[in-house]
Amino acid sequence: MSLNAKFEVLSFDDAEAALGAPEDAARPRTLVVFAGKELALGARAKAVVKDAQGQIERAAAAAKFKGKAGSSLEILAPAGLAVSRLLVIGVGAGGSDEADKPVKFEDYLGLGGQTAAKIGTGASAIVLLDLPEAPAEPAEAAAQFALGGWLRAYKFDQYKTKKKDDEKDGPIEVKLAVADADSARALVSGAGQTAEAVVLARTLVNEPANVLSPAEFARRASELMKLGVEVEILDEKAMAELGMRALLGVGQGSENESRLVVLRWNGGAPDAAPIAFVGKGVVFDTGGISIKPSASMEDMKGDMAGAAAVTGALYAIAARKAKANVVGVLGLVENMPDGKAQRPGDIVRSMSGQTIEVINTDAEGRLVLADALTYVIEKHKPAAIVDLATLTGAILVALGQEYGGLFSNNDELSERLTKAGTATGEKLWRFPMGPAYDKLVDSKFADMKNTGGRHAGSITAAQFLQRFVGKTPWAHLDIAGTGMGSPASDINQSWGSGWGVRLLDRLVKDNYEA
Repeated sequence: MSLNAKFEVLSFDDAEAALGAPEDAARPRTLVVFAGKELALGARAKAVVKDAQGQIERAAAAAKFKGKAGSSLEILAPAGLAVSRLLVIGVGAGGSDEADKPVKFEDYLGLGGQTAAKIGTGASAIVLLDLPEAPAEPAEAAAQFALGGWLRAYKFDQYKTKKKDDEKDGPIEVKLAVADADSARALVSGAGQTAEAVVLARTLVNEPANVLSPAEFARRASELMKLGVEVEILDEKAMAELGMRALLGVGQGSENESRLVVLRWNGGAPDAAPIAFVGKGVVFDTGGISIKPSASMEDMKGDMAGAAAVTGALYAIAARKAKANVVGVLGLVENMPDGKAQRPGDIVRSMSGQTIEVINTDAEGRLVLADALTYVIEKHKPAAIVDLATLTGAILVALGQEYGGLFSNNDELSERLTKAGTATGEKLWRFPMGPAYDKLVDSKFADMKNTGGRHAGSITAAQFLQRFVGKTPWAHLDIAGTGMGSPASDINQSWGSGWGVRLLDRLVKDNYEA
């Protein structure tokens, strides 16, 4: 995957030498330093800009810049520096109640995104990552900073035939100066691989459904073979032979045939049970016969964000050669309302043998996941399963777009996921499950129905899925609020967020590697 930013790690000494060289007139150079409360600078940054200190203070006074986190000060043609622009970015306390606290800025991911945005598209910059208060882990801070910059620089604009001048300038080029360049380089390189994985997932979510059919999604997922991932693609005939009538029922109204994609990374012990990730991949969801209202239906091209996250996670895991066994399963379908589409009231037999009354054809994702979960349990016998799906609008009502919903039959797996979410900023909130909710999906005519009514919609959807996992440790992540259309942030200005890629990669790294 190509990225819209380039990061080169330098030592402070090498950065100072680079600043001593004449500036290329065809490519003006920007110097970035970070200031805390009362314009406090790190020792190396202070030494580099000493000739411009007076200019900085005068400009700060005029702009009322005090180093507050998120603020910035731009100085053109700074005195004594061979750069066209000096950017001073604030990392200090953010309010009067914090005025006496020490300067801290632990979110290097966000800081990297903020900095990339302020540097601007196509610009060349030297960034002195020398904060007033040094990070506890400088090399990791540098990696997170670069990752934030890469993620912020992402754009999905390949279908635009006309672009503004500032959209034609190419990638940002950053020389990132740190105290220990040798330690930081490997971690920054790894962060680049993570960025590629997230960008892959974002692009899949952003693609229109007339481009990204189930077959095209499967083809793109198969490109992970270049990283050593084993890929198997099941067509409709193969799925029918396995009895996947729940999944196939969702796609039977579409001209585009359904696919099941199995991605396997074998980096652990040969006899070690894998951890499995299962992704809902509805490339477009009209709702079927229970058709959705027309308003914002175009957003339903993103109803495959769970499958995109699983694909991105397998990319990240394989790219860093993780010492773990991981299986990813993608259920890829299109839900359309033609004459062959399934109807409300139909009863289908799942791969597990359990029968399902289809009350609402717009509750289709759980039908896809039911057969995908059964498949991965029967064929790969995983140690644990995590499924990701843009499953219910109800999760948006409950959590908005700040957290993904977590449902699980296993406390240990839930705790591991929650910790991974906290570490990556892809946060989770666990919901209750239990018999009282489970009985709401009982059917008069089949073993279960695919909706449990209006109340507790996200929970009853999870209860439905739990009927297909048996005793396997399992967690369901409802990412309807985070996987697509998520709010703009320091690290994402794209409609598709790639949410879940870093979370799953961190889960494997912290808990499942040998």
